[in-house]
Amino acid sequence: MADYIKGKFKRTIFESNNGYVIGLVRIKETNDSIMEDYINKTITFTGYFADLNLDDDYIFYGKLIEHPKYGIQYNVDKYERIKPEDKDGIVEFLASDLFPGVGEKLASRIVDTLGENALDIILEDKNNLRRVPKIQDKKIDTIYSVLTKYEESHNIVVYLTELGFNMKDSLAIYNKYKNFTVSTIENNIYDIIDEVDNISFKKVDEISKKLDFMYDDIRRIKACTLYIMNSLSFETGDTYLLYSDIKKYTVDYLKFDIIDDDFKNILDELRFEGKIVLENDLYYLKQAYLDETYIASKIKKLLDKEIDSYDLFYDKLKQLEGLYEIKYNKKQELAIEKALTNNILIINGGPGTGKTTIIKAIISMYQEVNNLSFDALVEETKLLAPTGRASKRMSEATNMPASTIHRFLKWDRESNSFNVDEYNKDYSKLIIIDEVSMIDLNLFASLLRGLTDNIKLVLVGDFNQLPSVGAGNVLKDLIESSVVDTIELDTLYRQSEDSYINRLALEIKNNEVTNYLETKEDYTFLKCNSYYINDSIKEIVKKILEKGYDYKDIQLMAPMYIGVNGIDRLNKELQDVFNPKDTYKKEVSFGDIVFREHDKVLQLENMVDDNVFNGDIGIIERILLPSESDSKKTEVYVNFDGNIVKYLPQDLIKIKHAFIISIHKSQGSEFDIVILPITMNYRRMLYKKLIYTAITRAKKKLIIIGEPDAFMYAISNETDRVRNTNLKNRLENMYNN
Repeated sequence: MADYIKGKFKRTIFESNNGYVIGLVRIKETNDSIMEDYINKTITFTGYFADLNLDDDYIFYGKLIEHPKYGIQYNVDKYERIKPEDKDGIVEFLASDLFPGVGEKLASRIVDTLGENALDIILEDKNNLRRVPKIQDKKIDTIYSVLTKYEESHNIVVYLTELGFNMKDSLAIYNKYKNFTVSTIENNIYDIIDEVDNISFKKVDEISKKLDFMYDDIRRIKACTLYIMNSLSFETGDTYLLYSDIKKYTVDYLKFDIIDDDFKNILDELRFEGKIVLENDLYYLKQAYLDETYIASKIKKLLDKEIDSYDLFYDKLKQLEGLYEIKYNKKQELAIEKALTNNILIINGGPGTGKTTIIKAIISMYQEVNNLSFDALVEETKLLAPTGRASKRMSEATNMPASTIHRFLKWDRESNSFNVDEYNKDYSKLIIIDEVSMIDLNLFASLLRGLTDNIKLVLVGDFNQLPSVGAGNVLKDLIESSVVDTIELDTLYRQSEDSYINRLALEIKNNEVTNYLETKEDYTFLKCNSYYINDSIKEIVKKILEKGYDYKDIQLMAPMYIGVNGIDRLNKELQDVFNPKDTYKKEVSFGDIVFREHDKVLQLENMVDDNVFNGDIGIIERILLPSESDSKKTEVYVNFDGNIVKYLPQDLIKIKHAFIISIHKSQGSEFDIVILPITMNYRRMLYKKLIYTAITRAKKKLIIIGEPDAFMYAISNETDRVRNTNLKNRLENMYNN
């Protein structure tokens, strides 16, 4: 039997809109040896619940955990309400606040008349209450109504869990439909995919078989079509889809053919239901269409607004040059001026072209021309980036606060929504965003919705880097539309006579690579057959470490996870080089992975409450074994640049080793030393933007190891798939019509 505690619910500490509860329970009984010490004590519990009533008895199934911030808690996976069974318990229940107007005397008369099965007898037929002496019709209706609702919510949740939904999903479904839950599920279970957050098509499709939905049911085909459209958009980055692709992949998934007329009718039904949009033979998911059109309209508003002008701007800029002992070139001067006069500006440039220098100058000039104190500057100006590491770099470079876009918009993880939105706007006046190439369509639209029209927006990025993981190609579309002023930075500053990293990046960008095999002070290309790459990498790392370099400053990255030279295999091999096993280092196993104290790890999902984000890299500072921890479970503490985050065993899925990471995960970061293996084993992932992105992550030293033919193939391969987006055309059409 699963571990449980049985006890009386005493108090709610916190309750969210989606049924998540933090409360207190006084434990009477348990079958878990760990919980025996808590019998007759009150502890905190957490979980998802339909209804909880004070002083009712419950069975909670779950486990004891220790939250990093809130301490010991009982984490409830599922629960059962315990009906009172003896006379005193039933009297106490009926006399509780749950039944208004029913005191102890009436409750006693009910139990005396109907016996210890009183509750079931009432539920069978409310008229059974008429047998109770001196009871009024109004009281009969009240008791029956409350008892029915009390029983119904619990039974519905049990019904959903028995179908196969977990407790969280069951609560989300019940909270959406309440008493109509069962009829909704049985009428069309596929409706809940669109109407309840985080319910997957695959899960619903599996459960539908228990409800006798046929394989070719029109409701299933429509839901599958939406699932395919979402999947294609995620996998390709397209904001719109073509009919031929939607039909092909839907039919492939369903494994039966659908004639064109029938499938077009299905798409028409989805249009009429407001779930997709058809525009000029292009099919959009509704949200992608709304996002794309909103971005275009918001940018037009910013472009149509009158621009500002400042007296003596260049005199003040010359003073700034003297203060910083720097000389801005003409393009930099123009970028600084337009950032303050225009309502929206793009600054595009590769590594070493002075983007950070310009950001600092924009902030200083904005403070100067508006005569602001530092506190007022911080109030009016926001520095944002899509990743935690990128925002940290902005803050360090400017001595100003910076944050991720998600944190700025006050992302709510439970509802997957932003609290800063079109109804609750931020009133900053200047916003500078770095690494804009990483921002997808939905995030950019969400940001614009949260800003007033009285804003100056400066978008900083590198057009030649990889596009966003999510759908869209925002920076590329904005630049190519030519409607937004764009300053292209092409002068290299971060180089010396022997510096080659930034020069190589520029040569790759311009298709002018020549002497890439020559060793420079900051660059080396080591020829190596793919068979020997892994061993050669380990020898290189050993030599670098022997020279006294901190292993935190060395980052390997590769294009692929699988294969003999893939990330997963190399991480296991490199652990023994970077952080070999030792008796003084504690370890914990998670699947086939062994996490060890001093390991470098990569965060895989946003944890806003802990201020750690997808792509952040940290070091395992210490591991507490169950015999050492208060929670009696293994605890892993990871240091993310001074921010210590605790992981329990169930949390370890959120991290993985980071001795070598994917090039995609490296975006937004810079590292002193980058080692990049390259081989034709990676062929299907070798293309120009990927290699360019990897190279531009290196600050002081770049070592490429592998096959020259693979390198040349990659940088000459510009056939990375062009995303189907329409933002560029929308912006152009706004000014051509």
